[in-house]
Amino acid sequence: QVQVGESGGGLVQAGGSLRLSCAASGRTLSAYVMGWFRQAPGKEREFVAAIPPSGTNTVYADSVKGRFTISRDNGKNRVYLQMNSLKPEDTAVYYCASSLVITTNLRHYAGWGQGTQVTVSS
Repeated sequence: QVQVGESGGGLVQAGGSLRLSCAASGRTLSAYVMGWFRQAPGKEREFVAAIPPSGTNTVYADSVKGRFTISRDNGKNRVYLQMNSLKPEDTAVYYCASSLVITTNLRHYAGWGQGTQVTVSS
């Protein structure tokens, strides 16, 4: 699997926006499904969004549908997560990873990055 690193997190007020970036290194991510997950303190890591190699037929968790948009630029070897209308409950460390299948199950993903912290204040 491809190794990745996340960036773009920060502190934002409720209702604000952030754009996360996931950069691949060593190998191209163009052949992989890419997924975003998040983990809040004391909670399990949960699925946020996934995008197939083609960039079409994206999948979202119900909790972020209509607010978050996942996209990819295979030429730049990057995947993005545009987060709008942020809520305090979106506060978490956000991770990206790659998979050979499009799924919400994190067990099918590998090459996890170190994560980027997103904090949404009320």
